[in-house]
Amino acid sequence: MGKIKIYQVDAFADRLFSGNPAAVCILEDWISNELMQSVAAENNLAETAFVVQRDKQYEIRWFTPAVEVDLCGHATLATAYVLFNCLGNKKQELIFYSPRSGELKVFQQNGILFLDFPADTIKSDNNILQIRECIGVQPAEVYKGKTDYIAVVNNENDVQDLSPDFKEISKLQARGLIVTAKGEQVDFVSRFFAPQSGIDEDPVTGSAHTSLIPLWSKKLGKMEMIAKQLSKRGGKLVCVNKGERCLIGGNAKLYMTGEIYTG
Repeated sequence: MGKIKIYQVDAFADRLFSGNPAAVCILEDWISNELMQSVAAENNLAETAFVVQRDKQYEIRWFTPAVEVDLCGHATLATAYVLFNCLGNKKQELIFYSPRSGELKVFQQNGILFLDFPADTIKSDNNILQIRECIGVQPAEVYKGKTDYIAVVNNENDVQDLSPDFKEISKLQARGLIVTAKGEQVDFVSRFFAPQSGIDEDPVTGSAHTSLIPLWSKKLGKMEMIAKQLSKRGGKLVCVNKGERCLIGGNAKLYMTGEIYTG
């Protein structure tokens, strides 16, 4: 009977039961896509990361309950937490390789884990009417990144009080929809919706900040920012614009360890 070690970690969380929960499965070698998808569906979390060590780096893939995705920030942060704190990795920086997103790094600094990810390239988009149908308010601006639409709305309250239409959002030709505004207590706030990827609302989305960091860095004239995702669980992110790459920092808390029986 096969067994897989599994960890569940709350990422971008200062305390348990906040941030975004992710499962991390440590593999000796790759298993089938069908089995990884089945495990992710059984976990029923926004993301499950699967990791195989290859020499000095770690190959990583991410699955929602419905699909494999190109990039996931919070599950990569959770994986780094497991490697650093549960499996005794003594390095200050971990190098991951994703077949879909290339080289990714995570390092520790002053007790915070930082994702070092490629910055997204976003372009202005005129799909304002469809986005308005999705979120029920008129966006001030709409952009399109590599995988997501980004709607900029007038203020933080508009983000907090949104009543998204998930059926309409699922029609977008994208992984999902980011809705964002300038923050009141932080630099910017956001929410992320991806029913077409099997997640109506994601609690905290690291990968979305690869789009949000260059956007808000230009708008605010700042290279270092604090962001908050206004989901029910909520999460705080430290954001740094490094040009072609960006740093996305946060804390994590271990919730559970266990074993999956695959036989």
